[in-house]
Amino acid sequence: MSDAEVPATGRPVVLRGGTVLTMDDSHTLLTDADVLVVDDRIAAVGASLDVPEGTQEIDARGGIVMPGMIDTHRHMWQTAMRAYGADWTLTQYFVWYYLEHGKIFRPEDIYAGNVTSAWESLEAGVTTTVDWSHGLQSVDHAEAAVDALQAVPGRFVLAYGNIQAGPWEWTADASVRSFLERRQSSASDLLGLQLAFDVTGDPSFPERGAFEVARELDLAVTTHAGVWGATNDDGIRLMHENGFMTPKNIYVHSATLTSDSYQRIAASGGSVSVSTESEQSAGQGYPPTWQVRRYGIPVSLSMDTSVWWSGDLFSAMRTTLGADRSREHLEAHVKGDTVTHTHLRAEHVVDWATRGGARALGRDDLGSLQPGKKADVVLIKNDDSPVSFPLLNPYGHVAFQAQRGDVHTVIVDGRVVKHEHRLVGVDLPAVRSSVEATVDYLRSAMGEEAWAGGMNPDLPHDEEVLDNPYQYTEYKSESTREARGSMFGDPGSEE
Repeated sequence: MSDAEVPATGRPVVLRGGTVLTMDDSHTLLTDADVLVVDDRIAAVGASLDVPEGTQEIDARGGIVMPGMIDTHRHMWQTAMRAYGADWTLTQYFVWYYLEHGKIFRPEDIYAGNVTSAWESLEAGVTTTVDWSHGLQSVDHAEAAVDALQAVPGRFVLAYGNIQAGPWEWTADASVRSFLERRQSSASDLLGLQLAFDVTGDPSFPERGAFEVARELDLAVTTHAGVWGATNDDGIRLMHENGFMTPKNIYVHSATLTSDSYQRIAASGGSVSVSTESEQSAGQGYPPTWQVRRYGIPVSLSMDTSVWWSGDLFSAMRTTLGADRSREHLEAHVKGDTVTHTHLRAEHVVDWATRGGARALGRDDLGSLQPGKKADVVLIKNDDSPVSFPLLNPYGHVAFQAQRGDVHTVIVDGRVVKHEHRLVGVDLPAVRSSVEATVDYLRSAMGEEAWAGGMNPDLPHDEEVLDNPYQYTEYKSESTREARGSMFGDPGSEE
């Protein structure tokens, strides 16, 4: 594709004649409609729009125009290990990264994973990604993470974390505090900042210091909650009793919590990031959408890590629908009933993948196609695929039929970053070279036997369960593995 075919930066762009999912409050759906982008904003949405002279046109006929998708939880630094852990359990993940090999990652390895993941997000129509970056063992690692994110024309949030030290330790480090303050003061529209750490449930609540830093710097906290064998209700209770549950908090997974914890999240205005592929496969717990819907908790979607799963939200949408509906059917069958109408619809998960992520990040200017909103836009169109027609139910098409290869055009902040199915301005050979250098280093540092063993775990055998993957505390609690009382959670929790 020649440079002349790529819409020039700085000129207005109009996507003509598509089916437009506005994802506004009414979920207005328009057919044969246009979306006009001027500078970094949506200027107009409607039929046969008049556009400024010199506006570049993109033919959206036969396609779906929707807001850019938002991933609220992705360990981007692990993308250099793509598919390495395809056969892992959560315990094996914990052992590999938390206990054995995560500490050998250098700043340049963080950079390689992040830059690969960042381009992967854009290629799949994910215009905003939260980098749940818990491999930041030093400020040099953090600087590398930010450098990678700023080298890619997407929208990102660095969620600063470090699994090799207690959150009360690294947040108290003067160099880390200086980094956070500097990045907070210079936070841009395209790069935000959060703190990322977990709460073990230790009754002494050692995480208090990290929460206090977050409060002082006015930073949101994102935390893995309700994870089988790691975090559970005690952590939620301690956060709530100590006044650290706020509407900014994002609770990732939240898959093994009881009603009490869901009620605390709902009452405090927090949101839940559901990573269905991860929860189904790794064992954090059954994907909790049926519970969070019951309590009216806002939901966003995330893919977790490419060390296992696909780095797009099409997979997240369809697996989330599958898990939720499977649970409904199984609960009904246990009672001898039949489900005749499903609660969770394709329209809902498309909302979670767009507007839900915007709500979680406190970004009212993202997640919908409305005049005045930021111009993060995705066109799904593939004239070379028989799957692109007929287009009958656009929400169902996005959730069940579309995939990353159908993403025709991606616009971030008014800038075209993917067009006619190809990324714009990327040096993929350089990205490949950096990530291959990281793989070569890891193999050398670990040794071939350990490298092969990690990628090919033993078949099941009797072994002790890893109750606590966090090396910075000796705290252990059987409550993280307490029997749930039914197949899916609290007894009597069905709708």
